[in-house]
Amino acid sequence: MQKRAVENLERIRSFGEKKALVIAATGTGKTYMSAFDVKGFKPKRLLFIVHREEILKKAKETFEKLLPNEKLTFGLLTGNQKQKNADYIFSTIQTMSKCYEEFKRDEFDYIIFDEAHHATSPSYQAVLEYFDPQFTLGMTATPERSDQQNVFDLFDNNVALEVRLHEALEDELVIPFHYFGITDIEGIDLSDVDIDDVAEITKRLKVNERVDFIIKNMNFYGHDGDKRKGLGFCVTVEHAQYMAQEFNRRGIQSICLSGNDSVELRSYYINRLEDDHDDLEFIFTVGIFNEGVDIPSVNTVLMLRPTNSPIVFIQQLGRGLRKHKDKSFLTVLDFIGNHSKTFLIAIALNGSRYYDKESLKVAIATGFANIPGCTHIQMDKISEERILAQIDKENFNSLKYLKEEYFEFKKMNQGKIPFLLMDYMKFDGAPDPIKFINREKTYLQFVAKVEKEDSLKRLLLDEAFEGVIRELSSKLPLKRVYEFAIAKYLLDHDEISLETATQEILKLVKEVDEDSVLHAFQCLNQDFYDPGQKKRNLKLFTLEDGHLSKTSTYQIVLQNEEYRPYIEDLIIYGIFRYEKEFKEDYYGVPHLKLYEQYQMGDAALLSNYRKSHSAFRGSGLLSNGNDYFLFIDLHKEEDIKESINYHDEFINERIFQWQTPNSTAPSSERGKNIVFNQDRGIHLHLFIRKYKEIDGKTEPYIYIGKGNTVEYEGEKPITVTMELENEVPASLYTEFTKRV
Repeated sequence: MQKRAVENLERIRSFGEKKALVIAATGTGKTYMSAFDVKGFKPKRLLFIVHREEILKKAKETFEKLLPNEKLTFGLLTGNQKQKNADYIFSTIQTMSKCYEEFKRDEFDYIIFDEAHHATSPSYQAVLEYFDPQFTLGMTATPERSDQQNVFDLFDNNVALEVRLHEALEDELVIPFHYFGITDIEGIDLSDVDIDDVAEITKRLKVNERVDFIIKNMNFYGHDGDKRKGLGFCVTVEHAQYMAQEFNRRGIQSICLSGNDSVELRSYYINRLEDDHDDLEFIFTVGIFNEGVDIPSVNTVLMLRPTNSPIVFIQQLGRGLRKHKDKSFLTVLDFIGNHSKTFLIAIALNGSRYYDKESLKVAIATGFANIPGCTHIQMDKISEERILAQIDKENFNSLKYLKEEYFEFKKMNQGKIPFLLMDYMKFDGAPDPIKFINREKTYLQFVAKVEKEDSLKRLLLDEAFEGVIRELSSKLPLKRVYEFAIAKYLLDHDEISLETATQEILKLVKEVDEDSVLHAFQCLNQDFYDPGQKKRNLKLFTLEDGHLSKTSTYQIVLQNEEYRPYIEDLIIYGIFRYEKEFKEDYYGVPHLKLYEQYQMGDAALLSNYRKSHSAFRGSGLLSNGNDYFLFIDLHKEEDIKESINYHDEFINERIFQWQTPNSTAPSSERGKNIVFNQDRGIHLHLFIRKYKEIDGKTEPYIYIGKGNTVEYEGEKPITVTMELENEVPASLYTEFTKRV
């Protein structure tokens, strides 16, 4: 993780960028990573700013340890220590915001803001704006804490690294967890209560019998480590107080803490919980244990409230995943009631923003085998069946569901309307806003519809503005980043040459070929739109003499201060999400990443096809030069109720059987290219999906790489047996072949 971050920071700097942000879970070694980067950068003077004094001494020690022979002095700048002349100064923001003007603006070559999500506050802003270092690095575990401002913007939207829960588990940056989904006791009925009615839920959960049931399960499932150190997440303060009181009554030392308690009191009890010789075993709390509250040795988490948000679920889970010498895994006990939103647990555990009904059901049925590492997830039969039944009933593409998802997210956004797509990047477990775009052509149209927002409706009455955001939205999610790298540059410049475009693209990826840059220019010029698309879609760019410039309509819209933030947001979001999914790798031409989702038309774009892209449709077999694209449905419409279609199927993880379109004979040119593909230099690319559509929405295909024909029989159609160049991963193979 540290190596990848440092490489990316170097690449970002090599293109003249002066700021970047690193997002990674608490305990993943961000301070070490920053020290490694500083070691390479060799600043004469460094400023390291933190929010809380406890972190400061640790950070200073880390730097001293990693930079022992550099003849540097290290000093602290806090309320009681004022070592202002040290080469490398470690300061609290409270002290620095009082004395920053005593330093020259260019005093420091390199500045680090730890817990950078606080950087939107006025004290940080003043310091950030005053200094002019060669480079500024922001580090945070949670980019979501912000009032109106966006922490991404403060660091010029350059994200050098983002590690969220799933990646952290995969890279073993956090410990695995053992999750047990336990059906709540029979006496508690939440089926008829609104999930937001916390008073009523509190009343129904305050049952003595339930407390006994929780303790019985705690004793049964145990924990890792000598002393139990637990966090219990409750619905309300009243519920947390009740739980602490009942645990104490049963001889388990517990305390209730909430946002109302002072920082001193909280740290007093946290230290007691962490102390192996203290008899305090549990802290019951509400909502999230505020960010920055870190209890590394927690080995038990109790989920005692109905889950109504995947975001909250992931944040609560994350509280116990810090590595610690006394534990090798975290025990999570989730007491699952019969409320209507139980299936959100599955969405949270599945860890993918991009889910459908089918993949969720398979994940549940296989005990979430797709989760990396030694994590173990087990739900009892009743909970599992309850969740599967809810998923079957729910239509994830209905307006009703999308509205619920949107309003739940708005609540997480401190009740503020999330006007920007980038708002969804602030939370691990946020909904996928592309679903909202697909519903209404643009995200703002969706918000205007569900919020009945007059100011937005007014903006959208401007046909030119609406046309701009619709044209940009139609390209999301990006499957290659070239077009948006160019569009980002053209936000502030009148035109761009192929050479400059290449430089801009290389800020985001390690390599790019000349022809693809030219193809991106032609795509932005709408060269490959059919007449209908040209009529429907606003033209934003014009290509002349190898230079791309903005059309006058687009220029006028961009000059409008009300419109511009939304256009910038679309472009930044497209790039940001692309980087998250594709990283900085170069995939060649065709630009295809293994196990990524694609639609048929994407193959035209990604193979630099130079005719109308909408014509790139067919009976499952399309070609561009020596690249053949095979689009395969495992279950044909008519046989969903019957048996599986036996012509297109996996024989095993390495062998796939496919039947060509009916008109293909082995003696034809196309037939020979398929059956002797290797001898003829033909690449057969396989795209597979289980069902054509789910809940009335067309499903994407998944690219499983190239296959080579090893056997064939029959003609018109030919049945071909192919050996795959990449063995399909077990979890994906299960998803393709298991029927739930």
